[in-house]
Amino acid sequence: FLKRQKISQIMKNSEISLRDHFMELRKRLIISVLAVLIGTGITFSFWQDIVLLLEQPARSFGEYSEQGLVFTEVTEVLSTSFKISMLGGFILAFPIIAYQIIRFISPGLRTREKIYLLILLPFSVLAFLTGVAFAYFILTPSALHFLLTFGSDVATPFIKISNIVSVMIRLLFWMGLCFQMPIIMFVLAKIGLITYKNLGTFRKYWLILAFVLAAIITPTFDPINQLIVAVPLLILYEIGFVLTWGTQ
Repeated sequence: FLKRQKISQIMKNSEISLRDHFMELRKRLIISVLAVLIGTGITFSFWQDIVLLLEQPARSFGEYSEQGLVFTEVTEVLSTSFKISMLGGFILAFPIIAYQIIRFISPGLRTREKIYLLILLPFSVLAFLTGVAFAYFILTPSALHFLLTFGSDVATPFIKISNIVSVMIRLLFWMGLCFQMPIIMFVLAKIGLITYKNLGTFRKYWLILAFVLAAIITPTFDPINQLIVAVPLLILYEIGFVLTWGTQ
């Protein structure tokens, strides 16, 4: 009887703990969604300035510098404004979202792991912004120059607003994500999933994978632009290798 009562009490405590866990998750999700919605509303107030910023790298090439953007569908401009606003809202809300994630998982982390997480978060944001800056100032001018001047003798470029926004967001996002690689490698090494020996062995495969990723990320097929992406990926891998080696 006492054994059954003890098992029943354990199951009851487990149900309470699980319910509290889901309530905490719900709370964090609500706060995160509200932060994104508020950020989206703020971004919507100046979405036109963001479009002008995104198309700026293309303005110095050919006849496009005089004609500007066009749209061919009735809802194209409206849908583009929503797309930009939602993405901008997520970016503005990211610090709050990251904080909510940390608060949610912190009870299961040790003190040292919490410290690592808090220290790496600013570096993660900085790395992402560095990748975005690299894509905006170095990658996109070269890529757009190729795309807008190739075949210019037989056709005049009329660029849709949705197209230039999609291309720019794709390049900026993926390069920002790629620049997270050293930090991700460092975290994986800290929790014991990888070692610098594993990375040293994988280096020869990464040489090929970097060019495959470059071909996927870049909107062009010319080797120059793919080199512009592949070389930083190789350098980032070596930075991650050094960080991993320093932890073991």
